[in-house]
Amino acid sequence: MSNPLFDLSGLPQFEKFHVEHIRPAVETLLAENRAEIQRLVEMEEEPTWENFIEPLEKIDNRFGRVWGPIGHLDAVKNSDEWHQAYTDCLADISAYHSEIGQNAGLYKKFNALAQSEEYEHFNLAQKKVIENALRNFRLSGIALQEAEQKIYREYAQELSQLSSQFGNNVLKSTQSWFKAIEDESELKGLPESAMGLLQQLAQQKEVKGWCVTLDFPSYLAVMTHADNRSLREEVYRAFSTRASDQFEQLEFDNSDIIEKIRELRHKKAQLLGFDNYAELSLATKMAESTEQVLGFLRDLAKKSKPQAQQELAELQAFAKQELGLDDLQPWDISYASEKLKSARLSLSQEALRPYFPVETVLKGLFTITERLFGVRLQEKLGVSVWHKDVRFFELFNADDQVIGQFYLDLYARENKRGGAWMDSAVSRWRSSATELQKPVAYLVCNFTPPVGGKPACLTHDEVTTLFHEFGHGIHHLFTEMEHLDISGISGVPWDAVELPSQFMENFCWEREGIDLMSGHIDSGEPLPEGLFASLQQSRGFQSAMMMLRQIEFSLTDFELHAFYQPDEVESLGDLSQRIRQEVSVIFPPAYNRFMHSFSHIFAGGYAAGYFSYKWAEVLSSDAFSLFEEQGILNADIGAKFKNTILAAGGSIDPMTLFKAFRGREPQIDALLRHSGIAA
Repeated sequence: MSNPLFDLSGLPQFEKFHVEHIRPAVETLLAENRAEIQRLVEMEEEPTWENFIEPLEKIDNRFGRVWGPIGHLDAVKNSDEWHQAYTDCLADISAYHSEIGQNAGLYKKFNALAQSEEYEHFNLAQKKVIENALRNFRLSGIALQEAEQKIYREYAQELSQLSSQFGNNVLKSTQSWFKAIEDESELKGLPESAMGLLQQLAQQKEVKGWCVTLDFPSYLAVMTHADNRSLREEVYRAFSTRASDQFEQLEFDNSDIIEKIRELRHKKAQLLGFDNYAELSLATKMAESTEQVLGFLRDLAKKSKPQAQQELAELQAFAKQELGLDDLQPWDISYASEKLKSARLSLSQEALRPYFPVETVLKGLFTITERLFGVRLQEKLGVSVWHKDVRFFELFNADDQVIGQFYLDLYARENKRGGAWMDSAVSRWRSSATELQKPVAYLVCNFTPPVGGKPACLTHDEVTTLFHEFGHGIHHLFTEMEHLDISGISGVPWDAVELPSQFMENFCWEREGIDLMSGHIDSGEPLPEGLFASLQQSRGFQSAMMMLRQIEFSLTDFELHAFYQPDEVESLGDLSQRIRQEVSVIFPPAYNRFMHSFSHIFAGGYAAGYFSYKWAEVLSSDAFSLFEEQGILNADIGAKFKNTILAAGGSIDPMTLFKAFRGREPQIDALLRHSGIAA
């Protein structure tokens, strides 16, 4: 096939992909997949693993290998033409998924296989594939009448389009705002690295002097360091009103999209027999009920709030006394916090930055991974990438065989979605007795790029973000599963998927880890003991305030799905305010529209699932406490973690895996201790 999107023999050839390839590739892909599905449904022989499941896996793999790069490029190299072509195909993609989920012939074959004699001899992984498939059929409306199935398909299609539109509005509104500054005194307080970044942004925008944008490295630099309070307020206002009715450009307003998404999710859940969308969300998670989730979050809030109130009072007193800020406002919080941290701990993100050059951090990350898990990592040059800054690495096992590969895209730039994430480029899958497809991951961050010819250095926050995404990466790459639906993070409940990522963050706070990943950009010396002691203390700095912030987001997300009443919809503003009054200690101004750019919920996979971060953090902290007991870089415990939690993919219930690793049920103590919150 001449379309380069169909070259599935190796890695995607990004430099050959052009916007005109998208529509033909998608049309061909769907037509050929539908024909093969029809053949499987109509075959007369009884379904077996070989004649039914394997051909279906081949179809699914082909789908991911063609459609995956299209969606990936929409996120990392977005152009209006590419996004339009991508969006134009979404309705067809959504219709295709709904068709499969409601295909009575396929469902019948899966049922027949589940009741066959052959099923009794399947291994656990094979049984899990079939169980998941039957569950997914139920969640796709297989039991509905034909007219209701049609309605379900319409809901799914519209939701897919709305999510894409939501994300694009966030990206476009973020990019549309910038502030050119010619007078250097307006930027007093910003460190040299930030000034260099803003100068670089000004050159890109073709304006004089310096340029502040809403891309996260620029936004954070101003909010944390700018002495100019009115500049902080202006930038805060722009950032916190992105894609809303309060933003300068109303064409990016997500207000109606949010309401429509809430309504359609609720209708879809009810159509499937659930009371609300939160219940539908929990059907594929570890958490068992809405009561359990809400109880878990409120219990954490209760344990954290007294300390958070104390932290805020300290900050207010410091800001008043030392900074002359009588009324501490949201745009003052990061600034005052950084000053307080510097005064109390002689520590700031900028003081740490020179100790974390990107190359040194990567070397440390790889050394930790190699020691813990008995593998080797090596960069491979000459691989096709989507931007010159993207790098490619291979992962070798103890026998020096390549077991996985990953792309690393570290820096913020124009036309790249904000945030950090890991995604699957290729999943581990055995397509025949001899052919094993090795896993490949995309690891994407938005760090401050190298400025003025100097190597990029990371803040400690950025270091932990890198370790977090790498944790997702090894979950994908270390899997030993050979069936697509349970390979890597596939089939892992969403509230367990953050366990490896949050687990890896812990190494960024330990001396053994820090020594491997730090080295001053000029002298090469590792982080001095005094700075390290301050860094460890800083882990608990305002941690209760941060805990409440995450709980506020989690509760808002969960309640807006769990308690949706079509006849009497609680507005997003009222709901956010109500949750804030209950659990928060910081109250933003009335114009704040954080939820309008909350892509995790409205354009990602975390709807009624944002609580997963905290849920999994209990597991990850408790898992790491075994390393604290036995040795931070203990290879035996590392092997145990790899062979239970990481290798099993989605084949076994995560609680069973956790208990196999830890020898008991998870306990919340380690999370509170790591967070510096007194139980």
